[in-house]
Amino acid sequence: MSILSESSILITGGTGSFGKAFIRYALDNLNPRRLVVFSRDELKQYEVRQQFKDDPRLRWFIGDIRDERRLARALHGVDYVVHAAALKQVDTAEYNPFEFVKTNVLGSQNVIEASIDAGVKKVIALSTDKASSPINLYGATKLTADKLFITGNHYAAAYPTRFAVVRYGNVMGSRGSVIPFFEKLGASGQPLPITDLRCTRFFISLPQAVEMVVDAFDFMQGGELLVPNIPSMKVTDLAHAVVPGAELVDVGLRPGEKLHEEMISPEEGRRAVTIQDGKYFIIQPDIASWGYQTPAGSTPVPEGFAFRSDKNDLWYTREEIAEIIRNGL
Repeated sequence: MSILSESSILITGGTGSFGKAFIRYALDNLNPRRLVVFSRDELKQYEVRQQFKDDPRLRWFIGDIRDERRLARALHGVDYVVHAAALKQVDTAEYNPFEFVKTNVLGSQNVIEASIDAGVKKVIALSTDKASSPINLYGATKLTADKLFITGNHYAAAYPTRFAVVRYGNVMGSRGSVIPFFEKLGASGQPLPITDLRCTRFFISLPQAVEMVVDAFDFMQGGELLVPNIPSMKVTDLAHAVVPGAELVDVGLRPGEKLHEEMISPEEGRRAVTIQDGKYFIIQPDIASWGYQTPAGSTPVPEGFAFRSDKNDLWYTREEIAEIIRNGL
């Protein structure tokens, strides 16, 4: 049984793709005493409330993580926090950089401070592959947020609150996923635009992402940056799995976009171990004044290790991608 079972949980950004999947999993499997959905969009909250038929275990808070006082009110009596709220679009960040800093950096610090003050037990923040060796503003803000959450354990060392981060790549089936875009173009017989035919990516399903977060709550000490050991895929294979036989058009990389994705840099790899028979990597903290210890039974990664989508040992075939899509991601 998960430590989340029958507890009080709050999720920031709770009306996004991950948030909705987490809510469904929690209601079906964790029977939370109370699940607080904290987000700033009134319409999205209304729409999600209809999906869950106003389940009495759910609480709905309109609020922005930029507002620490509102967070403090929402966190009253909460045991565990999932921090999923973020601004995420790479090109939008380049045009509106400080808005991303306000939400992804300052808002994250507000979550840290408010969680400590409220006596929350554990907080997990969602990260992205773009935070590893970032080349765009969005990735830089998420790397900063990652470091804030890890070092937040120093601030909380004398308190019960502990912080960890989970980092994964693109989520199949999420809002903004390329899959519905390809399906729409394919239905009308149009060619599929590919930013670069050589591109490789990490993809994870929404159920995998939720499982990873629930797992992390159960074994985290505080200070871990958790990465799933998942297969890579070629973007061309993804396109042909979605629309078999489609014409592909190379349109070039967008500003701030990588040819290949990275979830663990060589520098981070020096602190990485694997756990659960290789299911997850943990990037361990540099300094751990709060008492973090290397997990029992973990295995150090090889010297010079990095986790990149083009250098992966595991790859999805086109047939496996198509099956994942058929099964509803």
